[in-house]
Amino acid sequence: MDTEDRRLIEQYRDGDVEALSALVEKYRRPLFGFILNMTEGQGDADEIFQETWFRAIRKLDSYRQKNFMGWLVRIARNLVIDRYRRRRPTTSLDMTRDDDSTPAFELVDPAPGPTDKAVTEDDMSAVRRAVETLPVEQKEVFVMRMQAGLSFKEIAKTQGVSINTALARMQYALSKLRPLLKDEYDVMRGES
Repeated sequence: MDTEDRRLIEQYRDGDVEALSALVEKYRRPLFGFILNMTEGQGDADEIFQETWFRAIRKLDSYRQKNFMGWLVRIARNLVIDRYRRRRPTTSLDMTRDDDSTPAFELVDPAPGPTDKAVTEDDMSAVRRAVETLPVEQKEVFVMRMQAGLSFKEIAKTQGVSINTALARMQYALSKLRPLLKDEYDVMRGES
């Protein structure tokens, strides 16, 4: 475990609330980024972020692992999975609105339109959309590695798989993302 993390945890256990604030601040960006990429929006991410810290605080006395960020990601991942299971859609794409016979759902084409040709927020949206198309296991590995900065060893431990499986999932994710993001990559390199 990081020496600073160990010191802050000990200070918090001794009653120093500021030490907890320092831990939360240290891990805010990577943890929230992971959660945001694994959920359906800011509201969900905020709730899961708070619940992650609430659970971490409750179990901090029993924390004995080496990687604090990995531990936080495991807690957050379990919360995301629980939320997903509770929210499984019970609707059909064949449903219609009550007031008329128009479809209740409209499918939006996730491909970038012609105005998405500049290196802007739209490009980041394209990356997010592409990542959303990945199977859950591959998306988790990609986000844990790229957003949370976890090692493949930690990712494997978090997912309960071998390190080779985690590496393979990342390779599959990258293989699927390359063709989806080819146009954005070409624009960034100045090719069109």
